[in-house]
Amino acid sequence: MMNDSVLSDVVVVQNNDFSVAEHYQRLEQSAGVAGAIVFFVGKVRAESELDPVLALELEHYPAMTEKSLCALVAEARSRWSLTGVTLVHRVGKLAVGQQIVLVAVSSRHRDEAFLSARFLMDTLKTQAPFWKKEHRSSGTRWVEARRQDDLAATEWQQGDR
Repeated sequence: MMNDSVLSDVVVVQNNDFSVAEHYQRLEQSAGVAGAIVFFVGKVRAESELDPVLALELEHYPAMTEKSLCALVAEARSRWSLTGVTLVHRVGKLAVGQQIVLVAVSSRHRDEAFLSARFLMDTLKTQAPFWKKEHRSSGTRWVEARRQDDLAATEWQQGDR
């Protein structure tokens, strides 16, 4: 979904894998005067050797999820002077090692790019309506929010970051 207010922003929720190279090229072409482009790619991890994650399944409500992600991008833009934002999040059943999320930000200066990318990841983890289920050798279980993710998001809300 292309954000109408800023042509250089892309917010997408999809089942298919994404190409970091393609998103980099698009962001670089649309970034204009950007002096920095920061990328974060999250991958499905095994978590534990004793009872490893075999796959991660993500569910969402499409309209609500996209609206939430667009609001996070708008908030990042209100905090920092950004020339472009790309936010791609996958849903469905993903195997260990597969890409799950891409946050890419361009700005004139590196500090703004790093801070805004960190903000987007920290708030995405707690505010975007995704439900995650781990598939393990011992069975399946829904993933609860982690305390450290809640603390990171709270620090952004309080202006401590």
